[in-house]
Amino acid sequence: MAASEARDLSDDRALLGRTSTAERVADILRTRIAEGCLPPGTRLSEDGIGGALGVSRNTLREAFRLLTHERLLVHELNRGVFVRVLAAGDVDDIYRTRRLVECAVVRGLGQPPYALDALAAAVTEGERAARAGDWGTVSTANIHFHRELVGLAGSARTNELMRGVLAELRLAFHVVGDPRVLHEPYLARNREILDALRAGDRTGAEDLLARYLDDSRTGVATAYARAAGTPRGPAD
Repeated sequence: MAASEARDLSDDRALLGRTSTAERVADILRTRIAEGCLPPGTRLSEDGIGGALGVSRNTLREAFRLLTHERLLVHELNRGVFVRVLAAGDVDDIYRTRRLVECAVVRGLGQPPYALDALAAAVTEGERAARAGDWGTVSTANIHFHRELVGLAGSARTNELMRGVLAELRLAFHVVGDPRVLHEPYLARNREILDALRAGDRTGAEDLLARYLDDSRTGVATAYARAAGTPRGPAD
């Protein structure tokens, strides 16, 4: 590299720190969305969030741009930045992506035993919350279950992809009126998948997961369409 090129590149050194901070801010906000703390339609205050996190307006705007690219936020001219409200078609696309990725992860696990402690903890988290009647936490535990399932692949790229997909999924969960009806049937099914993996039966686990995702997609999309007041044909 020529000296002049090195000098030109050194001018961008400041971007490294800013980008890194923006990515960390984006990760915080993405997690808040996935945990259900920022519902669809929430307006994000630059002053409030920037002050709470101690970051500059420019850093926060870069984080907003990253999350807008991930379809988690939208910028409305002269109004500000909002958590995105999904359309029914988004729900179908999210589930198509989940089926492709999650089933492929299970199929490609290799020979048992598998490292299932984090997956088991997510199952226990959901069951404990259900006994307490805390269905918001059950929803969060379900997101954790699928995040840890994907994490079994040991792929940073897959994890990054699915962090955004699962955060989008939580946006769909928000518009369903009764979270108990939505999530209670899947507590036992999460445990069934865990038990199959504990037994080393990845083929059985994949079959359980595929049927699980198909049923969940139908339930969420139907409830979402009803809540949104939009007609819906058969799932493609």
